[in-house]
Amino acid sequence: MIKGEYKIMDQKVLAVVGGHEITDKEVDAFIKSLPREQQAYASNPQFRAQCQEQLEALYSFAKYGEDLKLDETEEYKSVMENARKDILARLAMKQLFDSVKVTDEEVKDYYEANKSQFKKGATVHAKHILTDSEEKCNQILESIVSGEKVFEDAAKEFSTCPSGQRGGDLGEFGRGQMVKEFEDAAFAAEIGHIVGPVKTQFGYHLIKVEKKNEATVASLEEVKETIRRTLLQQKQNEAYNTKVSEMKKQYMK
Repeated sequence: MIKGEYKIMDQKVLAVVGGHEITDKEVDAFIKSLPREQQAYASNPQFRAQCQEQLEALYSFAKYGEDLKLDETEEYKSVMENARKDILARLAMKQLFDSVKVTDEEVKDYYEANKSQFKKGATVHAKHILTDSEEKCNQILESIVSGEKVFEDAAKEFSTCPSGQRGGDLGEFGRGQMVKEFEDAAFAAEIGHIVGPVKTQFGYHLIKVEKKNEATVASLEEVKETIRRTLLQQKQNEAYNTKVSEMKKQYMK
């Protein structure tokens, strides 16, 4: 094995093993074949050196196998034949699946026929202040109503929930995402009004609803790619099963 660096065309040769030149591009390809979490280290010099060493070991063993004339054994021929059939089958399936297309019209027809699948439930955008007692909650409410405190400032000062640092902002949520008592109060509240104290297992809440969104159906534009993937999978499965049936008649005796 010869180590050292030189260039052939636009590729850097890192080592020569049994006449095979290992290039930087081959190391790149090897890294891309690894699990995604390992690919994250692609730019790490030490990791790349380890990958290069693995390739060197691979080609060294391959050369050693040639020297032992293992490529002339029946075992080698059997393995190669199985690999040949596996590769041919995979390429044939790829060609079959690549021939399957989903049109925009098919996507639209599916959407119109299945709109109930794309319903988006009602949501609210709310802020809250959480305290450990009803008395404290009422005191905070009085200070807000009197104008002494702004809701968001009171949340930062008094709320025991981490959201207090964001002025009590919980963002947008739908049914089933909060405990029932909190959820019922939030969905029943008028926009901009403060409700509470509301008791839950976490303590006592003051709730201020910023916005409400009624239940809607997602637009075609929002879901068209999801529909396309669903239809493509269905059509590929159908094409596969149809082809298998055809081939059984053609090739099986």
